[in-house]
Amino acid sequence: MVGDGVNDAPALAQADVGISVGSGTAAAMETAPVLLMRSSLYSLLTFLDMSRIVFRRVKLNFIWASMYNVVCIPIAAGILYPAVDRGLPPVIAGLLMIASSLTVMVSSLSLKLYREPKH
Repeated sequence: MVGDGVNDAPALAQADVGISVGSGTAAAMETAPVLLMRSSLYSLLTFLDMSRIVFRRVKLNFIWASMYNVVCIPIAAGILYPAVDRGLPPVIAGLLMIASSLTVMVSSLSLKLYREPKH
């Protein structure tokens, strides 16, 4: 629900996603969980585009971290020990887990490079 007036406030409160336009009334702005700072509805397109990109990034990070852990945890537990007669040193295992976290963090920080779509 997108609204900007007093009559929109109850609907904004009940909606799954309530979006208030910045030029609207104070009641609408306080009721809606999302506030578009500009009065242009192009801000709504930017909001929807960015929400898709963020959700896609969350899924990518989840898949990356899951696959990384599926591969690296057995190696850290010693699955390769019978084949090479050596275990993975704890320091290396710890560094690999830090690398996983850093990769997810850098991937998330890349969202700062987001640019508004051309309207």
